[in-house]
Amino acid sequence: MTLPIEVLYALSGLVVGFVVGLTGVGGGSLMTPLLILLFGIHPATAVGTDLLYAAATKSVGTLVHGVNRTVDWRIVLRLALGSVPAAAITVWLLAATGAQTSAAAHLLALVLGSVLVLTAVSMLFRGTIARFAGRHRELPPGPQAALTVITGAVLGILVSVSSVGAGAIGVTVLLLLYPKLTVHRIVGSDIAHAVPLTLVAGLGHWAIGDVDWHILLALLCGSIPGILVASRLAPLINERVIRWLLACILTIVGLRLVLS
Repeated sequence: MTLPIEVLYALSGLVVGFVVGLTGVGGGSLMTPLLILLFGIHPATAVGTDLLYAAATKSVGTLVHGVNRTVDWRIVLRLALGSVPAAAITVWLLAATGAQTSAAAHLLALVLGSVLVLTAVSMLFRGTIARFAGRHRELPPGPQAALTVITGAVLGILVSVSSVGAGAIGVTVLLLLYPKLTVHRIVGSDIAHAVPLTLVAGLGHWAIGDVDWHILLALLCGSIPGILVASRLAPLINERVIRWLLACILTIVGLRLVLS
């Protein structure tokens, strides 16, 4: 018996939510290519739907980190100063050039695949990068703030086009820019910044017709239980093994999209 499509979407959300609950990454990195490769969703619609999916799920994460005081709102503001305008401009350009064409689909798949491979690399070498950053002093306040805004702008473009990059790539760059901060505060700040970024980009995609609300609701129905269960099990599972496995999957999927 074939399962209804809504159930398959919910199961996909459950799997992705479980991975996110275990590792803290993998939402957009897994969900968008899953929608494209498994369900045949147009890349523009997959990106737009995943952006609002990320905004909803990371709002919960921001609340938790905010209560635990692991968010540096100064960093969030600096990132948002670059990412929000960049996201708005990028979505406007997508609308002006026609994001639903076959040529746009190929370009979006190419960008997504490239960002996935970059995300996998950043995940594998995050520990090495953190140790390297810890051995060096922070930049002066001026250059540090400017580079943070520029980082936000780059993330705004990447996320608006591919829905990927705000997590693993953002954390990796912040580790280099703010070596004195703990990893928990870096991660918390990155998650908090992802909320306005994905919300602005997601609403922009919705305005140009690139969001499927039916799919979005089904994904959320599965992902929320997945995140809750995985959060309970996370202390019992070797996160390093999960990260390496996830990085390998992202590399394979990324190359598949690039070469398609």
